[in-house]
Amino acid sequence: MTAVSPRTAATHPLEPLTAEEIAAAGRVLREHGGLGPSLRFVFIALHEPPKADVLGWAPGQPALPREAEIVAYVRDERMTYEAVVSLDDEKIASLSAVPGVQPAFFHEEFTRCAEAVRADSRWQEAMRKRGVTDFSLALIDTWAPSWTGPDDDAAARRLARPLTWMRAAPGENGYARPVEGLVAEVDLDTFEVLDILDHGVVPLPPNPGNYGAPWQFAPDNVPAYSGYRADVKPIEITQPDGPSFTVEGHAVTWQRWRLRIGFTPREGLVLHDIGYDDRGRVRPVLYRASLSEMWVPYGSPAPNHRFKNVFDEGEYGVGVLANSLTYGCDCVGHIRYFDGVVNDPDGGAVTIPNAVCMHEEDVGIAWKHTDHHEGVEVRRRRRLVVSTFVTVGNYEYGYFWYFYNDATIEYEVKMTGIVSTGALAPGETPAHGTLVAPQLYAPHHQHFFSVRLDMAVDGRHNRVVEVDSAPSPPGPENPHGNAWDVVKTVLGSENSAQRDADPARARYWRIESTTENSALGQPTAYALMPGPTVPPMHSRSALFAGRGAFADHQLWVTAYDPAQRYAAGDYPAQSPGGDGLPAYTAGDRPLDGTDLVVWHTLGAHHIVRPEDWPVMPVSTVGFMLKPSGFFDGNPALDLPPSASEEHCHHD
Repeated sequence: MTAVSPRTAATHPLEPLTAEEIAAAGRVLREHGGLGPSLRFVFIALHEPPKADVLGWAPGQPALPREAEIVAYVRDERMTYEAVVSLDDEKIASLSAVPGVQPAFFHEEFTRCAEAVRADSRWQEAMRKRGVTDFSLALIDTWAPSWTGPDDDAAARRLARPLTWMRAAPGENGYARPVEGLVAEVDLDTFEVLDILDHGVVPLPPNPGNYGAPWQFAPDNVPAYSGYRADVKPIEITQPDGPSFTVEGHAVTWQRWRLRIGFTPREGLVLHDIGYDDRGRVRPVLYRASLSEMWVPYGSPAPNHRFKNVFDEGEYGVGVLANSLTYGCDCVGHIRYFDGVVNDPDGGAVTIPNAVCMHEEDVGIAWKHTDHHEGVEVRRRRRLVVSTFVTVGNYEYGYFWYFYNDATIEYEVKMTGIVSTGALAPGETPAHGTLVAPQLYAPHHQHFFSVRLDMAVDGRHNRVVEVDSAPSPPGPENPHGNAWDVVKTVLGSENSAQRDADPARARYWRIESTTENSALGQPTAYALMPGPTVPPMHSRSALFAGRGAFADHQLWVTAYDPAQRYAAGDYPAQSPGGDGLPAYTAGDRPLDGTDLVVWHTLGAHHIVRPEDWPVMPVSTVGFMLKPSGFFDGNPALDLPPSASEEHCHHD
């Protein structure tokens, strides 16, 4: 049997799987796994080689083994399987059942689940009670079921809890008219509608909530706008000499930054091998950076909303939901796109064109000083932007990595799309949400994002130090009371490294090398600077609280383990909780001077505004990684003056 594609010594071990490799991996498992005709493929991705092997590899050396990892589901058995397939000889390297868990939904389940509900006589009768007879206009969303008690045991059955909305006409906003009080329960193995729960008729909201054209996008309670704004003049972003970045395969060089672009069906955009060229020596900063999970718990006890707490990675997969980005809309400037290649349920390959966008942006002043004798020196700041956008039902999420030419890294999530909605009786006021249109409200909710940072600050031996600032005690050494101290605490083990942000102490965390020092004799480091964030607002006794326990802290640190990749565990669907970071840290492994992983939780608090309807303006949450003693001075001193330098210098 021949390999799927010719191999060369130049093939980098972290290149994402090609379409041919994904199709070959699916074919091998289908033909030789003995799993039967009901085999469905959930995720197929690169099985990354051991970190030590990757770090020891160099171009010109023999290629490392090329493998695919597979999560599959056999519907006839109601069983999840994990496999590793060797692409070099097209053989199954490992195959094992994973009992008692449910993998993420796959594409066909959304359509078949919706159609099963639409055909159900009990659902149709409930819709007729609400005056609906044209069922074709119903939008039925296949919501993950959460875990509402022992009947949801993942070992017993594969569940969904679809919700219904009604369009006013074909092409209208699908989320403007929720069918409040109506919840379906569907067995996704048989597509049997197990139950239709009708908690009482609430009238459909009266307005269509459209937004796409000037005759549509008026708020529902004010007169329509007359048309698009006429005072928005064109802006052209040009780079006449081309971009400053170069790309070879998925390896990117931009100014002094070096990194690799990756992509998986579960995580979407992944970055590898991030380093900075410091006077001819590429110094590592991160081995791997990815969004490990995102969780959206809702704060309304109403029947349609109380089970809403979705894990958009572990229950859906953000890579398979990635958008094909469009020039001039999603990205502007001199663009370099990367396709996302994922799998379909049959094990074939699906290419998402332009799933990742890369471009440069001018972002203002990098540094400036005016010397009244020598004149002014000013340099402009620029950043490399690597981004992707996904659509998860009603919401859109943009994931943006920024690399600045002063050696700062920033991560930002952009949230937009349409808020999840509920209906109210005329004159009713929502207790746990905001009225956004007549008889329409959006429940309070939160978004939690766990970013997994496999750190490599000047190598694999790192520690994490918490840095707080506090007033110095008054006394002889602080006679005016103006002094304050910087208090540093080494987080020496996994239990002690479960920490929360504290803006009152200006808290941040340094990821230090334990082997390398700067010219000033201090450990080289990068600082994790948390942005504005919030903790979970639900009670810790909430039924679903354990499912998203990673959100209980803004910082977790674990000893490196390649099997520990997801903050809520490998299979959060229908799980009561306890997996993921709580399980990873149960052994309280030592962290000082080890190969470690930093997990940072971002919390976005959404009390919906009327201005968020009918489509939500972008809201952001994020953090920065800033060099903190990594360099001997300002790494941006070598930035050249701009082309209009003569206008920047004056006495």
